[in-house]
Amino acid sequence: MGQKINPLGFRLGTTQSHHSLWFTKPKTYCEGLQEDQKIRNFIKNYVQKNMRISSGVEGIARIEIQKRIDLIQVIIYIGFPKLLLENRPRRIEELQMNVQKELNCVNRKINIAITRIANPYGHPNILAEFIAGQLKNRVSFRKAMKKAIELTEQADTKGIQVQIAGRLDGKEIARAEWIREGRVPLQTIGAKIDYCSYTVRTIYGVLGIKIWIFVDEEK
Repeated sequence: MGQKINPLGFRLGTTQSHHSLWFTKPKTYCEGLQEDQKIRNFIKNYVQKNMRISSGVEGIARIEIQKRIDLIQVIIYIGFPKLLLENRPRRIEELQMNVQKELNCVNRKINIAITRIANPYGHPNILAEFIAGQLKNRVSFRKAMKKAIELTEQADTKGIQVQIAGRLDGKEIARAEWIREGRVPLQTIGAKIDYCSYTVRTIYGVLGIKIWIFVDEEK
């Protein structure tokens, strides 16, 4: 029996922090959770539709949500802000208005801020989007994995592990293949590890991508 745990949940309070910061009563907790999911999905869909993406990478690393009584603060950590911010104030205002309409918030204001990430390919979500784009273009999965590792090495990380599972190269039987470069100490709580799982739909079926990136270690 596999004794597995999500690397981010395992490190909460040491090297990882929550992506949503708010408090509520137990009765309304599920509503708040669904609201967060709606915000995240809406922003990702908006970025997909409105950005002229050439590489197939949206570049959203994570979306943090902080809620107060009269305000919802959304911080988008993005790797390639130029794509979203061509007409910066107008674009963000439009996004804020659309999110407000989607949530139907009357009493609360929504404020959206954008933060740029220094090394986009050092983040697993952006890397997973890159691999997904390659797989959709029918690039061999091994080539895509190796290219992703090359990009991560340029971002100055200490180790990376990439796993792809499903009908690889259109084979009849689904299998999982993985590749590792450098150190990825998953059992060390002091090790700062970024992780993501990403689903990509190809013509052969659904593939699952998992990426672990060893960023740094707390001394």
